[in-house]
Amino acid sequence: MSGYAYLGVDVGSASVRAGIFASTGERLAFVVKPVSQFHGADQHVEQSSGEIWQAVCDAVSESVKASAIDPALIRAVGFDATCSLVAVAHDGSGISVSLEGAAERDIIMWMDHRAQQEAQTINQTHDDALRYVGGEVSVEMELPKILWLKRRFPDRYRRIWRLFDLADYLVWRACGSDVASVCTLTCKWNYLAHERRFSLALLRAVGLEDAIDKIPPAVLNLGEKAGRLQPAIASQWGLGDDVAVAGGIIDAHAGALALSGAQPAGSLAIVSGTSNCHMIVSRRPIEIPGVWGPYWGAMLPEWWLNEGGQSAAGALVEWTLQQHAYWPALQQEASAQGASVFQLLNQWVEKLEAQERWPTRQLHVLGDHHGNRSPRANPQARGAIYGLTLESGPSGLARLYLATLQAIAYGTRQIIEAMRTAGHQVSRIMMCGGATKNPLWLREYANATGCDIHLVREDDAVTLGAALLGSVACGDFATLPQAAAAMSRHGRTVQASRDPDVQAFHQAKYQVCLMMYQQQQQARQRFNEIMNPTRQDPPLQENVLC
Repeated sequence: MSGYAYLGVDVGSASVRAGIFASTGERLAFVVKPVSQFHGADQHVEQSSGEIWQAVCDAVSESVKASAIDPALIRAVGFDATCSLVAVAHDGSGISVSLEGAAERDIIMWMDHRAQQEAQTINQTHDDALRYVGGEVSVEMELPKILWLKRRFPDRYRRIWRLFDLADYLVWRACGSDVASVCTLTCKWNYLAHERRFSLALLRAVGLEDAIDKIPPAVLNLGEKAGRLQPAIASQWGLGDDVAVAGGIIDAHAGALALSGAQPAGSLAIVSGTSNCHMIVSRRPIEIPGVWGPYWGAMLPEWWLNEGGQSAAGALVEWTLQQHAYWPALQQEASAQGASVFQLLNQWVEKLEAQERWPTRQLHVLGDHHGNRSPRANPQARGAIYGLTLESGPSGLARLYLATLQAIAYGTRQIIEAMRTAGHQVSRIMMCGGATKNPLWLREYANATGCDIHLVREDDAVTLGAALLGSVACGDFATLPQAAAAMSRHGRTVQASRDPDVQAFHQAKYQVCLMMYQQQQQARQRFNEIMNPTRQDPPLQENVLC
Protein backbone atom coordinates (compact mmCIF):
# COMPACT_ATOMS: atom_id res chain seq x y z
CA MET A 1 0.00 0.00 0.00
CA SER A 2 1.17 3.53 -0.81
CA GLY A 3 -0.12 6.61 0.96
CA TYR A 4 -1.96 6.96 4.24
CA ALA A 5 -4.81 5.03 5.86
CA TYR A 6 -7.79 5.94 8.04
CA LEU A 7 -9.71 4.11 10.73
CA GLY A 8 -13.51 4.03 10.76
CA VAL A 9 -15.41 2.81 13.82
CA ASP A 10 -19.11 2.05 13.41
CA VAL A 11 -21.26 1.23 16.45
CA GLY A 12 -24.51 -0.29 15.27
CA SER A 13 -27.45 -1.67 17.21
CA ALA A 14 -25.92 -5.11 17.80
CA SER A 15 -22.22 -4.86 16.96
CA VAL A 16 -19.12 -2.71 16.69
CA ARG A 17 -17.23 -2.66 13.39
CA ALA A 18 -13.73 -1.32 12.89
CA GLY A 19 -12.33 -0.89 9.40
CA ILE A 20 -9.06 0.47 8.09
CA PHE A 21 -9.16 2.04 4.63
CA ALA A 22 -6.44 3.29 2.32
CA SER A 23 -6.67 6.75 0.77
CA THR A 24 -7.89 5.05 -2.42
CA GLY A 25 -10.80 3.42 -0.55
CA GLU A 26 -9.29 -0.07 -0.43
CA ARG A 27 -10.30 -1.89 2.72
CA LEU A 28 -7.21 -3.16 4.54
CA ALA A 29 -8.79 -4.74 7.60
CA PHE A 30 -12.24 -5.23 9.14
CA VAL A 31 -13.23 -6.63 12.54
CA VAL A 32 -16.68 -7.07 14.08
CA LYS A 33 -17.50 -7.44 17.79
CA PRO A 34 -21.00 -8.09 19.19
CA VAL A 35 -22.63 -5.90 21.84
CA SER A 36 -25.65 -6.58 24.03
CA GLN A 37 -29.13 -5.08 24.14
CA PHE A 38 -31.29 -5.14 27.26
CA HIS A 39 -35.01 -5.30 26.53
CA GLY A 40 -37.57 -4.43 29.20
CA ALA A 41 -41.28 -3.76 29.53
CA ASP A 42 -43.05 -1.00 27.60
CA GLN A 43 -40.55 -1.07 24.74
CA HIS A 44 -37.54 -0.15 26.89
CA VAL A 45 -34.26 -0.97 25.14
CA GLU A 46 -30.92 -0.19 26.80
CA GLN A 47 -27.19 -0.76 26.35
CA SER A 48 -23.95 -0.41 28.29
CA SER A 49 -21.41 2.27 27.35
CA GLY A 50 -18.70 0.29 29.14
CA GLU A 51 -19.37 -2.82 27.09
CA ILE A 52 -19.50 -0.81 23.86
CA TRP A 53 -16.22 0.98 24.57
CA GLN A 54 -14.49 -2.31 25.35
CA ALA A 55 -15.80 -3.74 22.07
CA VAL A 56 -14.45 -0.65 20.27
CA CYS A 57 -11.01 -1.15 21.82
CA ASP A 58 -10.96 -4.85 20.95
CA ALA A 59 -12.16 -4.32 17.38
CA VAL A 60 -9.70 -1.52 16.68
CA SER A 61 -6.71 -3.34 18.17
CA GLU A 62 -7.44 -6.44 16.11
CA SER A 63 -8.01 -4.45 12.92
CA VAL A 64 -4.70 -2.61 13.33
CA LYS A 65 -2.90 -5.95 13.62
CA ALA A 66 -4.85 -7.47 10.74
CA SER A 67 -4.07 -4.57 8.40
CA ALA A 68 -0.37 -5.56 8.35
CA ILE A 69 0.69 -1.98 7.64
CA ASP A 70 2.93 0.38 9.53
CA PRO A 71 0.65 1.87 12.25
CA ALA A 72 2.28 5.24 11.63
CA LEU A 73 0.41 5.36 8.29
CA ILE A 74 -2.96 5.42 10.08
CA ARG A 75 -3.52 9.14 10.31
CA ALA A 76 -7.00 9.54 11.78
CA VAL A 77 -10.07 7.88 13.26
CA GLY A 78 -13.74 8.69 12.71
CA PHE A 79 -16.66 7.44 14.80
CA ASP A 80 -20.26 6.84 13.87
CA ALA A 81 -22.97 5.32 16.04
CA THR A 82 -26.68 4.83 16.48
CA CYS A 83 -28.46 7.92 17.81
CA SER A 84 -28.71 6.56 21.35
CA LEU A 85 -28.57 8.63 24.57
CA VAL A 86 -25.69 8.16 27.04
CA ALA A 87 -25.88 9.52 30.63
CA VAL A 88 -22.49 10.29 32.22
CA ALA A 89 -21.65 11.41 35.78
CA HIS A 90 -18.97 13.94 36.78
CA ASP A 91 -16.45 11.16 37.42
CA GLY A 92 -16.98 9.73 33.92
CA SER A 93 -19.01 6.74 35.05
CA GLY A 94 -22.39 5.94 33.59
CA ILE A 95 -25.69 6.76 35.27
CA SER A 96 -28.38 4.11 35.07
CA VAL A 97 -31.34 4.76 32.80
CA SER A 98 -33.14 1.50 33.66
CA LEU A 99 -36.21 1.14 35.85
CA GLU A 100 -34.35 -1.38 37.99
CA GLY A 101 -31.32 0.89 38.42
CA ALA A 102 -28.87 -1.54 36.81
CA ALA A 103 -25.59 0.42 36.84
CA GLU A 104 -24.29 -0.90 33.52
CA ARG A 105 -27.42 0.17 31.63
CA ASP A 106 -26.57 3.80 30.97
CA ILE A 107 -27.75 4.09 27.34
CA ILE A 108 -31.32 4.53 26.10
CA MET A 109 -31.25 3.08 22.60
CA TRP A 110 -32.64 4.85 19.56
CA MET A 111 -35.33 2.17 19.18
CA ASP A 112 -36.58 2.65 22.75
CA HIS A 113 -40.18 3.94 22.81
CA ARG A 114 -40.58 4.68 26.53
CA ALA A 115 -40.98 8.45 26.10
CA GLN A 116 -44.19 8.59 24.07
CA GLN A 117 -45.95 10.85 26.57
CA GLU A 118 -42.93 13.14 26.69
CA ALA A 119 -42.82 13.34 22.90
CA GLN A 120 -46.47 14.37 22.95
CA THR A 121 -45.71 17.04 25.56
CA ILE A 122 -42.97 18.51 23.39
CA ASN A 123 -45.11 18.44 20.26
CA GLN A 124 -47.96 20.23 22.03
CA THR A 125 -45.73 23.30 22.37
CA HIS A 126 -45.98 23.83 18.60
CA ASP A 127 -42.62 25.58 18.86
CA ASP A 128 -41.25 26.88 15.58
CA ALA A 129 -38.21 24.60 15.98
CA LEU A 130 -40.49 21.64 15.27
CA ARG A 131 -40.65 22.78 11.65
CA TYR A 132 -37.18 21.32 11.27
CA VAL A 133 -38.16 17.78 12.31
CA GLY A 134 -41.05 17.32 9.91
CA GLY A 135 -43.54 19.01 12.25
CA GLU A 136 -43.06 16.99 15.43
CA VAL A 137 -40.42 15.17 17.40
CA SER A 138 -40.21 11.40 17.26
CA VAL A 139 -40.16 9.21 20.35
CA GLU A 140 -36.79 8.00 19.01
CA MET A 141 -35.19 11.45 19.45
CA GLU A 142 -33.27 12.63 22.50
CA LEU A 143 -35.33 15.44 24.09
CA PRO A 144 -38.29 13.12 24.88
CA LYS A 145 -35.90 10.63 26.50
CA ILE A 146 -34.20 13.36 28.53
CA LEU A 147 -37.59 14.65 29.69
CA TRP A 148 -38.56 11.08 30.66
CA LEU A 149 -35.39 10.78 32.77
CA LYS A 150 -36.03 14.09 34.51
CA ARG A 151 -39.63 13.21 35.27
CA ARG A 152 -39.09 9.62 36.33
CA PHE A 153 -35.71 9.85 38.09
CA PRO A 154 -35.04 13.47 39.11
CA ASP A 155 -32.20 12.45 41.48
CA ARG A 156 -30.36 10.60 38.73
CA TYR A 157 -31.01 13.49 36.36
CA ARG A 158 -29.42 15.97 38.77
CA ARG A 159 -26.30 13.78 38.99
CA ILE A 160 -25.79 13.78 35.21
CA TRP A 161 -22.77 15.79 34.06
CA ARG A 162 -23.10 15.08 30.34
CA LEU A 163 -25.81 13.78 28.09
CA PHE A 164 -24.08 12.52 24.97
CA ASP A 165 -25.31 11.13 21.71
CA LEU A 166 -23.44 7.84 21.41
CA ALA A 167 -21.13 9.00 18.59
CA ASP A 168 -20.15 12.07 20.63
CA TYR A 169 -19.54 9.88 23.67
CA LEU A 170 -17.07 7.78 21.67
CA VAL A 171 -15.23 10.92 20.54
CA TRP A 172 -15.02 12.07 24.17
CA ARG A 173 -13.66 8.71 25.29
CA ALA A 174 -11.09 8.70 22.49
CA CYS A 175 -9.66 12.21 22.81
CA GLY A 176 -11.20 13.75 25.91
CA SER A 177 -12.76 16.66 24.00
CA ASP A 178 -16.11 17.83 25.36
CA VAL A 179 -17.73 18.37 21.97
CA ALA A 180 -20.83 17.40 20.03
CA SER A 181 -21.43 16.92 16.32
CA VAL A 182 -23.66 19.18 14.27
CA CYS A 183 -25.09 15.92 12.88
CA THR A 184 -26.19 14.43 16.19
CA LEU A 185 -27.45 17.65 17.77
CA THR A 186 -29.35 18.83 14.71
CA CYS A 187 -30.95 15.52 13.78
CA LYS A 188 -31.81 14.22 17.26
CA TRP A 189 -31.69 17.12 19.76
CA ASN A 190 -33.68 19.86 17.97
CA TYR A 191 -30.58 22.01 17.59
CA LEU A 192 -31.10 24.72 14.95
CA ALA A 193 -27.78 24.44 13.10
CA HIS A 194 -28.63 27.18 10.61
CA GLU A 195 -28.90 29.57 13.57
CA ARG A 196 -26.30 27.86 15.80
CA ARG A 197 -28.68 27.63 18.76
CA PHE A 198 -31.30 25.65 20.62
CA SER A 199 -34.82 26.98 21.00
CA LEU A 200 -34.80 28.18 24.61
CA ALA A 201 -38.54 28.78 24.35
CA LEU A 202 -39.08 25.11 23.56
CA LEU A 203 -36.83 23.94 26.39
CA ARG A 204 -38.48 26.28 28.91
CA ALA A 205 -41.95 25.20 27.82
CA VAL A 206 -41.25 21.59 28.82
CA GLY A 207 -38.96 22.27 31.78
CA LEU A 208 -35.68 21.31 30.14
CA GLU A 209 -33.89 24.64 30.19
CA ASP A 210 -31.30 23.12 32.56
CA ALA A 211 -30.48 20.45 29.96
CA ILE A 212 -28.37 23.01 28.10
CA ASP A 213 -25.76 22.72 30.86
CA LYS A 214 -25.61 18.94 30.37
CA ILE A 215 -24.92 19.10 26.62
CA PRO A 216 -21.36 19.55 25.29
CA PRO A 217 -20.72 23.28 24.79
CA ALA A 218 -18.84 23.09 21.47
CA VAL A 219 -20.50 22.00 18.20
CA LEU A 220 -18.28 20.66 15.41
CA ASN A 221 -19.01 20.65 11.71
CA LEU A 222 -18.63 17.36 9.89
CA GLY A 223 -15.02 16.70 8.97
CA GLU A 224 -13.77 18.97 11.73
CA LYS A 225 -11.04 17.74 14.09
CA ALA A 226 -12.16 17.11 17.67
CA GLY A 227 -8.69 16.48 19.03
CA ARG A 228 -5.89 13.94 19.12
CA LEU A 229 -6.20 10.33 20.26
CA GLN A 230 -5.17 10.12 23.92
CA PRO A 231 -1.66 8.59 24.27
CA ALA A 232 -2.77 5.73 26.52
CA ILE A 233 -5.50 4.73 24.10
CA ALA A 234 -3.21 5.08 21.06
CA SER A 235 -0.75 2.73 22.79
CA GLN A 236 -3.52 0.27 23.68
CA TRP A 237 -4.74 0.23 20.08
CA GLY A 238 -1.25 -0.11 18.62
CA LEU A 239 -1.32 3.26 16.87
CA GLY A 240 1.10 6.18 16.64
CA ASP A 241 1.11 9.23 18.87
CA ASP A 242 -0.39 11.72 16.40
CA VAL A 243 -3.76 10.33 15.33
CA ALA A 244 -6.49 12.88 14.64
CA VAL A 245 -10.00 12.23 15.98
CA ALA A 246 -12.85 13.57 13.88
CA GLY A 247 -16.12 14.80 15.28
CA GLY A 248 -18.79 12.11 15.30
CA ILE A 249 -21.71 11.31 13.02
CA ILE A 250 -24.85 9.17 13.18
CA ASP A 251 -24.33 5.75 11.62
CA ALA A 252 -26.86 6.10 8.82
CA HIS A 253 -25.48 9.50 7.93
CA ALA A 254 -21.98 8.06 7.67
CA GLY A 255 -23.32 5.52 5.18
CA ALA A 256 -25.11 8.23 3.21
CA LEU A 257 -21.90 10.26 3.10
CA ALA A 258 -20.08 7.33 1.49
CA LEU A 259 -22.97 6.70 -0.90
CA SER A 260 -23.75 10.18 -2.19
CA GLY A 261 -21.08 12.52 -0.81
CA ALA A 262 -19.26 12.75 -4.13
CA GLN A 263 -22.42 13.44 -6.16
CA PRO A 264 -25.02 14.78 -3.73
CA ALA A 265 -27.51 16.56 -5.97
CA GLY A 266 -30.54 14.37 -6.66
CA SER A 267 -29.11 11.31 -4.90
CA LEU A 268 -31.31 9.50 -2.39
CA ALA A 269 -29.14 7.46 -0.05
CA ILE A 270 -30.83 4.50 1.60
CA VAL A 271 -29.02 2.88 4.52
CA SER A 272 -30.67 -0.43 5.38
CA GLY A 273 -30.23 -2.30 8.60
CA THR A 274 -32.32 -2.99 11.69
CA SER A 275 -34.19 0.11 10.57
CA ASN A 276 -34.04 2.05 7.30
CA CYS A 277 -32.90 5.64 6.77
CA HIS A 278 -33.54 7.60 3.58
CA MET A 279 -31.43 10.75 3.13
CA ILE A 280 -31.35 13.41 0.47
CA VAL A 281 -29.72 16.84 0.44
CA SER A 282 -30.62 20.07 -1.30
CA ARG A 283 -29.29 23.59 -1.64
CA ARG A 284 -32.51 25.08 -0.28
CA PRO A 285 -34.51 23.98 2.78
CA ILE A 286 -37.49 21.74 1.97
CA GLU A 287 -40.12 21.01 4.61
CA ILE A 288 -41.83 17.62 4.30
CA PRO A 289 -44.62 16.64 6.73
CA GLY A 290 -43.59 13.50 8.59
CA VAL A 291 -40.03 13.54 7.24
CA TRP A 292 -37.24 14.86 9.45
CA GLY A 293 -35.43 18.03 8.57
CA PRO A 294 -34.56 20.20 6.85
CA TYR A 295 -31.27 19.99 8.79
CA TRP A 296 -28.44 22.39 7.93
CA GLY A 297 -25.06 20.72 7.43
CA ALA A 298 -26.09 17.50 9.16
CA MET A 299 -24.76 15.14 6.49
CA LEU A 300 -22.73 17.39 4.23
CA PRO A 301 -21.52 20.92 5.01
CA GLU A 302 -23.42 23.69 3.20
CA TRP A 303 -26.31 21.37 2.25
CA TRP A 304 -29.77 20.94 3.78
CA LEU A 305 -30.72 17.35 4.69
CA ASN A 306 -34.10 15.61 4.76
CA GLU A 307 -34.27 12.23 6.44
CA GLY A 308 -37.05 9.69 6.17
CA GLY A 309 -37.03 6.42 7.99
CA GLN A 310 -38.66 3.09 8.75
CA SER A 311 -38.40 2.02 12.38
CA ALA A 312 -38.27 -1.68 11.51
CA ALA A 313 -36.75 -3.14 8.35
CA GLY A 314 -34.23 -5.92 8.91
CA ALA A 315 -35.69 -6.30 12.40
CA LEU A 316 -39.13 -6.88 10.88
CA VAL A 317 -37.88 -9.56 8.50
CA GLU A 318 -36.09 -11.40 11.31
CA TRP A 319 -39.10 -11.15 13.62
CA THR A 320 -41.46 -12.44 10.91
CA LEU A 321 -39.32 -15.48 10.21
CA GLN A 322 -38.81 -16.32 13.87
CA GLN A 323 -42.55 -16.26 14.59
CA HIS A 324 -43.30 -18.85 11.91
CA ALA A 325 -43.75 -22.48 12.92
CA TYR A 326 -41.37 -23.60 10.18
CA TRP A 327 -38.49 -21.40 11.40
CA PRO A 328 -36.64 -24.19 13.32
CA ALA A 329 -36.88 -26.49 10.30
CA LEU A 330 -35.57 -23.72 8.04
CA GLN A 331 -32.56 -23.25 10.30
CA GLN A 332 -31.85 -26.99 10.28
CA GLU A 333 -32.13 -27.26 6.50
CA ALA A 334 -29.91 -24.24 5.93
CA SER A 335 -27.28 -25.64 8.29
CA ALA A 336 -27.37 -29.03 6.59
CA GLN A 337 -26.85 -27.40 3.18
CA GLY A 338 -24.14 -25.03 4.41
CA ALA A 339 -26.26 -22.06 3.30
CA SER A 340 -27.76 -19.05 5.01
CA VAL A 341 -31.47 -19.06 5.83
CA PHE A 342 -31.94 -16.25 3.30
CA GLN A 343 -30.28 -18.20 0.50
CA LEU A 344 -32.64 -21.08 1.17
CA LEU A 345 -35.68 -18.82 1.45
CA ASN A 346 -34.83 -17.13 -1.84
CA GLN A 347 -34.69 -20.56 -3.47
CA TRP A 348 -38.11 -21.38 -2.07
CA VAL A 349 -39.49 -18.09 -3.39
CA GLU A 350 -38.04 -18.90 -6.80
CA LYS A 351 -39.91 -22.23 -6.79
CA LEU A 352 -43.13 -20.49 -5.77
CA GLU A 353 -42.76 -17.98 -8.58
CA ALA A 354 -42.23 -20.81 -11.07
CA GLN A 355 -45.59 -22.24 -9.99
CA GLU A 356 -47.55 -18.99 -9.50
CA ARG A 357 -47.30 -15.74 -11.43
CA TRP A 358 -47.78 -13.56 -8.33
CA PRO A 359 -47.35 -15.58 -5.09
CA THR A 360 -48.36 -12.62 -2.89
CA ARG A 361 -51.34 -11.40 -4.90
CA GLN A 362 -53.67 -12.31 -2.02
CA LEU A 363 -51.23 -11.87 0.88
CA HIS A 364 -50.55 -8.30 1.99
CA VAL A 365 -48.40 -7.03 4.87
CA LEU A 366 -48.43 -3.59 6.48
CA GLY A 367 -44.94 -3.20 7.98
CA ASP A 368 -45.65 -0.77 10.83
CA HIS A 369 -44.98 -3.30 13.58
CA HIS A 370 -42.74 -0.81 15.46
CA GLY A 371 -44.73 2.28 14.50
CA ASN A 372 -44.34 4.48 11.42
CA ARG A 373 -41.46 6.93 11.46
CA SER A 374 -42.03 8.46 8.01
CA PRO A 375 -44.10 9.89 6.51
CA ARG A 376 -46.92 9.10 8.97
CA ALA A 377 -44.88 10.13 12.05
CA ASN A 378 -47.09 7.77 14.07
CA PRO A 379 -45.37 5.68 16.76
CA GLN A 380 -48.78 4.19 17.59
CA ALA A 381 -49.13 2.65 14.12
CA ARG A 382 -49.14 -1.14 14.04
CA GLY A 383 -48.50 -3.85 11.49
CA ALA A 384 -51.12 -6.04 9.85
CA ILE A 385 -51.47 -9.02 7.54
CA TYR A 386 -54.36 -9.53 5.13
CA GLY A 387 -55.03 -12.84 3.38
CA LEU A 388 -53.87 -15.50 5.85
CA THR A 389 -54.74 -19.13 5.09
CA LEU A 390 -53.92 -22.45 6.73
CA GLU A 391 -50.90 -22.86 4.44
CA SER A 392 -47.83 -24.10 6.32
CA GLY A 393 -44.36 -25.47 5.65
CA PRO A 394 -41.77 -24.02 3.26
CA SER A 395 -44.30 -22.50 0.88
CA GLY A 396 -46.16 -20.72 3.66
CA LEU A 397 -42.99 -19.25 5.12
CA ALA A 398 -41.59 -18.26 1.72
CA ARG A 399 -44.83 -16.49 0.76
CA LEU A 400 -44.94 -14.53 4.02
CA TYR A 401 -41.24 -13.68 3.70
CA LEU A 402 -41.74 -12.29 0.19
CA ALA A 403 -44.79 -10.27 1.26
CA THR A 404 -42.77 -8.78 4.14
CA LEU A 405 -39.92 -7.74 1.85
CA GLN A 406 -42.48 -6.08 -0.41
CA ALA A 407 -44.14 -4.29 2.52
CA ILE A 408 -40.87 -2.68 3.56
CA ALA A 409 -40.19 -1.66 -0.04
CA TYR A 410 -43.63 -0.02 -0.25
CA GLY A 411 -42.80 1.95 2.90
CA THR A 412 -39.71 3.24 1.09
CA ARG A 413 -41.83 4.10 -1.96
CA GLN A 414 -44.16 6.20 0.19
CA ILE A 415 -41.21 8.14 1.62
CA ILE A 416 -39.87 8.77 -1.89
CA GLU A 417 -43.27 10.04 -3.03
CA ALA A 418 -43.46 12.40 -0.04
CA MET A 419 -40.03 13.78 -0.91
CA ARG A 420 -40.96 14.29 -4.55
CA THR A 421 -44.26 15.92 -3.67
CA ALA A 422 -42.40 18.43 -1.49
CA GLY A 423 -40.01 19.37 -4.28
CA HIS A 424 -37.03 16.99 -4.21
CA GLN A 425 -35.78 15.69 -7.54
CA VAL A 426 -34.86 12.04 -6.84
CA SER A 427 -32.77 11.14 -9.87
CA ARG A 428 -30.90 8.13 -8.45
CA ILE A 429 -31.05 5.79 -5.47
CA MET A 430 -27.83 4.76 -3.77
CA MET A 431 -28.08 1.95 -1.23
CA CYS A 432 -25.94 0.17 1.35
CA GLY A 433 -26.49 -2.08 4.34
CA GLY A 434 -27.94 -5.48 5.05
CA ALA A 435 -30.57 -5.53 2.31
CA THR A 436 -27.90 -5.11 -0.37
CA LYS A 437 -26.64 -8.60 0.43
CA ASN A 438 -30.03 -10.08 -0.49
CA PRO A 439 -30.66 -10.11 -4.29
CA LEU A 440 -34.36 -10.88 -3.88
CA TRP A 441 -34.90 -7.91 -1.58
CA LEU A 442 -32.98 -5.63 -3.95
CA ARG A 443 -35.21 -6.80 -6.79
CA GLU A 444 -38.32 -5.97 -4.76
CA TYR A 445 -36.96 -2.55 -3.74
CA ALA A 446 -36.26 -1.69 -7.38
CA ASN A 447 -39.57 -2.99 -8.73
CA ALA A 448 -41.70 -1.59 -5.89
CA THR A 449 -40.21 1.91 -6.21
CA GLY A 450 -39.68 1.86 -9.98
CA CYS A 451 -36.11 3.09 -9.42
CA ASP A 452 -32.78 1.53 -10.32
CA ILE A 453 -30.70 0.77 -7.23
CA HIS A 454 -27.02 1.79 -7.37
CA LEU A 455 -24.61 0.05 -5.01
CA VAL A 456 -21.09 0.96 -3.93
CA ARG A 457 -18.14 -1.37 -4.17
CA GLU A 458 -17.39 -1.31 -0.43
CA ASP A 459 -19.61 -3.77 1.46
CA ASP A 460 -19.57 -1.69 4.64
CA ALA A 461 -20.17 1.85 3.44
CA VAL A 462 -21.09 3.05 6.94
CA THR A 463 -17.65 2.28 8.36
CA LEU A 464 -16.09 3.81 5.26
CA GLY A 465 -18.12 6.96 5.87
CA ALA A 466 -16.63 7.26 9.36
CA ALA A 467 -13.15 6.89 7.87
CA LEU A 468 -13.94 9.68 5.38
CA LEU A 469 -14.48 12.05 8.31
CA GLY A 470 -11.06 11.15 9.65
CA SER A 471 -9.38 11.71 6.30
CA VAL A 472 -10.67 15.29 6.24
CA ALA A 473 -10.09 15.95 9.95
CA CYS A 474 -6.38 15.21 9.60
CA GLY A 475 -6.10 17.45 6.54
CA ASP A 476 -5.37 14.84 3.87
CA PHE A 477 -8.50 15.86 1.94
CA ALA A 478 -9.82 19.39 1.84
CA THR A 479 -13.54 18.52 1.76
CA LEU A 480 -15.81 15.56 2.31
CA PRO A 481 -16.92 15.46 -1.38
CA GLN A 482 -13.26 15.22 -2.37
CA ALA A 483 -12.67 12.41 0.11
CA ALA A 484 -15.78 10.55 -1.05
CA ALA A 485 -14.77 10.90 -4.71
CA ALA A 486 -11.37 9.38 -3.96
CA MET A 487 -12.39 6.63 -1.53
CA SER A 488 -15.95 5.56 -2.40
CA ARG A 489 -16.34 3.66 -5.69
CA HIS A 490 -19.53 2.67 -7.48
CA GLY A 491 -20.43 -1.00 -7.77
CA ARG A 492 -23.21 -2.74 -9.67
CA THR A 493 -26.71 -1.49 -10.49
CA VAL A 494 -29.98 -3.37 -9.92
CA GLN A 495 -32.44 -2.27 -12.57
CA ALA A 496 -36.14 -1.88 -11.95
CA SER A 497 -38.34 -3.95 -14.23
CA ARG A 498 -39.76 -2.16 -17.27
CA ASP A 499 -42.41 -4.88 -17.70
CA PRO A 500 -45.87 -3.20 -17.55
CA ASP A 501 -47.33 -6.24 -15.78
CA VAL A 502 -44.72 -6.04 -13.02
CA GLN A 503 -45.32 -2.31 -12.63
CA ALA A 504 -49.11 -2.83 -12.47
CA PHE A 505 -48.73 -5.58 -9.86
CA HIS A 506 -46.68 -3.39 -7.53
CA GLN A 507 -48.95 -0.39 -8.08
CA ALA A 508 -51.91 -2.52 -6.97
CA LYS A 509 -50.05 -3.92 -3.96
CA TYR A 510 -48.92 -0.43 -2.94
CA GLN A 511 -52.47 0.91 -3.04
CA VAL A 512 -53.61 -1.98 -0.84
CA CYS A 513 -50.82 -1.15 1.60
CA LEU A 514 -52.02 2.46 1.85
CA MET A 515 -55.59 1.25 2.32
CA MET A 516 -54.55 -1.13 5.11
CA TYR A 517 -53.15 1.74 7.14
CA GLN A 518 -56.34 3.76 6.83
CA GLN A 519 -58.52 0.75 7.69
CA GLN A 520 -56.39 -0.01 10.73
CA GLN A 521 -56.70 3.57 11.98
CA GLN A 522 -60.45 3.42 11.44
CA ALA A 523 -60.65 0.15 13.39
CA ARG A 524 -58.71 1.68 16.27
CA GLN A 525 -60.93 4.75 16.33
CA ARG A 526 -64.10 2.64 16.20
CA PHE A 527 -62.91 0.47 19.08
CA ASN A 528 -62.17 3.55 21.18
CA GLU A 529 -65.60 5.00 20.38
CA ILE A 530 -67.30 1.84 21.62
CA MET A 531 -65.16 1.52 24.74
CA ASN A 532 -65.25 5.25 25.55
CA PRO A 533 -68.50 6.61 24.09
CA THR A 534 -68.03 10.05 25.69
CA ARG A 535 -64.48 10.52 24.41
CA GLN A 536 -64.05 12.81 21.42
CA ASP A 537 -61.17 11.56 19.26
CA PRO A 538 -59.86 13.88 16.55
CA PRO A 539 -61.01 12.95 13.04
CA LEU A 540 -58.72 10.77 11.00
CA GLN A 541 -56.31 12.69 8.79
CA GLU A 542 -56.22 11.24 5.33
CA ASN A 543 -52.68 11.18 3.96
CA VAL A 544 -52.46 13.24 0.78
CA LEU A 545 -50.32 10.50 -0.78
CA CYS A 546 -53.15 8.01 -0.54
